[in-house]
Amino acid sequence: MTATRPRSSRPSRTLVVLAAVVWLLITTLPFVFMVLTSVKSQSDIYSTPVWALPRTLDLSSYLAVLHGPFFGYLKNSIFVAVVSIVLTLLLSSMAAFAFARLRFRLNGLLFSLVVAGLIVPVHVTLIPIYLMSRAIGVYDTPFALIGPYVAFALPISIFILTEFMRQIPRELEEAAHIDGAGPATLYGRIFVPLCAPGLATVAIYNGIGMWNEFIFAYVLTSNPQNRTLPLAIWDFQGQYSSNVPAILAVVTLTTLPLIVAYIFGQERIIQGMMAGSVKG
Repeated sequence: MTATRPRSSRPSRTLVVLAAVVWLLITTLPFVFMVLTSVKSQSDIYSTPVWALPRTLDLSSYLAVLHGPFFGYLKNSIFVAVVSIVLTLLLSSMAAFAFARLRFRLNGLLFSLVVAGLIVPVHVTLIPIYLMSRAIGVYDTPFALIGPYVAFALPISIFILTEFMRQIPRELEEAAHIDGAGPATLYGRIFVPLCAPGLATVAIYNGIGMWNEFIFAYVLTSNPQNRTLPLAIWDFQGQYSSNVPAILAVVTLTTLPLIVAYIFGQERIIQGMMAGSVKG
């Protein structure tokens, strides 16, 4: 006797596919509109419908942006994001290993205090961080941004990686102990490689926020030579207030690194999401 598939599976699958298509359109249409508008000429903006295709590919907006200080902003964003992500991964993975595998007093209490950092609105710390950066002499430098970015990323990163490390079988740890491995070896040789999907998820998740962060970068820097890409959009908006294609060209160029990072890291992200949703 063969099992029959429930009749409700086909309509349910259709609804899932339909919802996925709708969500795909919602997320991609703004990007498509942005790219198409950025390659229009100024005359096309005001003489054709909003969603009309460009009559010709006009790259003058991109050339104007690239001949400006765009690469300086890009260099600052890359430096701040890369250093912040590396420090976040290093500190959060070590803390997660301690919370997940090491037995010590107040383990649960300290973990709860770390996770409690998620409920603190980051912007209430803006004035204290500004005063602190002035006091220690890092104001208007990339390091004024790296410290807050890492601090705000640690609670969620530690929480995610702790759950990953708790799912690693105890048998692997016990076998390593028999071979004489200490905590440092366990962390570097076993837990970090096995948590690669989780590390990729943490890196992409925090990297997007660091790349797009505006208010701290605006308050903690003043010299255009030290500012990041979100502030480039702000500055270019004032410079090209009537040039819509140029403004959207800046936004497109700012978005491209994130898209490239996601394309190369999407497999790790999916693995991390799947691994984090399954116990055992």
